[in-house]
Amino acid sequence: MKKKTLVIGASTNPERYSFLAVKKLLGHDQEVVAIGLNEGEIGGLKIQTGKPLFDNIDTVTLYIAPAHQPEYYSYILSLKPRRIIFNPGTENTEFEDLATSAGIEIQEACTLVLLSIGAY
Repeated sequence: MKKKTLVIGASTNPERYSFLAVKKLLGHDQEVVAIGLNEGEIGGLKIQTGKPLFDNIDTVTLYIAPAHQPEYYSYILSLKPRRIIFNPGTENTEFEDLATSAGIEIQEACTLVLLSIGAY
């Protein structure tokens, strides 16, 4: 079953993990939406800017440093995702506690690893 994933911190730089995650999610036939600081495209997927409203987000996978996350707290919580993946370097106890209180599953994990081992 396809579940929609929102990648936050998407970049058109092929050396960025967010770029690799979008490519790998698309390669695993996942439905993906992405937001980043700049518009662009990854494998035909448009990177949007700002905080667009998306429906039916199952997973939010974060590629932004904890210092930049507070401005996204209410946005992400308003999307009511089933889970948030905190990729290495994005772990944030304050946000993890807020999400857990809102009934959102938290995973401190690497999206790329989860996909490669079939645990996504």
